[in-house]
Amino acid sequence: MRGTKLPHTLNVLKAFWRGCFAPKNLLLTNTVSSGILLGVGDCIQQKIERWRGVHTYPHYDWARTGRLFTVGLIAGPPHHFFYIFLDKFYPRTDAKTVFKKIMIDQIIAAPFFAFIFFTGTGLLEGKMWKDCLEEFKQKFPAVYLFDWCLWPPSQAINFMWVPSQYRVLYVNAVTVIWDVFLSYTKHYDQEAKVGKMVAPGKHGTGDEVPAAAEIKKLT
Repeated sequence: MRGTKLPHTLNVLKAFWRGCFAPKNLLLTNTVSSGILLGVGDCIQQKIERWRGVHTYPHYDWARTGRLFTVGLIAGPPHHFFYIFLDKFYPRTDAKTVFKKIMIDQIIAAPFFAFIFFTGTGLLEGKMWKDCLEEFKQKFPAVYLFDWCLWPPSQAINFMWVPSQYRVLYVNAVTVIWDVFLSYTKHYDQEAKVGKMVAPGKHGTGDEVPAAAEIKKLT
């Protein structure tokens, strides 16, 4: 019996995978995966913050991950239709066409999605619109610089060899690295505030915890 269960399970998983990437389900798949992977990126970043002793909560901040998950859901549909547009108007995979698609992605899509990220998370945090814009203007240069380092080679692979129905999934996989950086960029100023109020651990090993009263002031 055990020998027959494994092939059956694999067949179910294959059918589920094909269903997710069927044309009628692709928008939903791309939207949900964008949200999940942005949440995963924040989860990894929170683990790093706790390891460094600069976390802003004494426990895992689920609300923060939820905000990034929500912004990922919002960004999913524009990503989906953006790649449909690129593949429709630039269907070839030669070097010249790929270069054009990368430039469009970097000059148009990258600033747009960075804007969605910072304004979306800011509004979900309860910030005023002008404060969201100010944070975007302050943090966008570093984000855009790292964007040029990570995405052009990643998108070259994407546009040359990844089938069109898997483009957003591929981008979302690379985005886990990107999302860790985004989460850091979004919250590093809170880390700096926590770093000033952290008391050394018993042996100065980085297991410091911020005072609860001070943490509340940051949230």
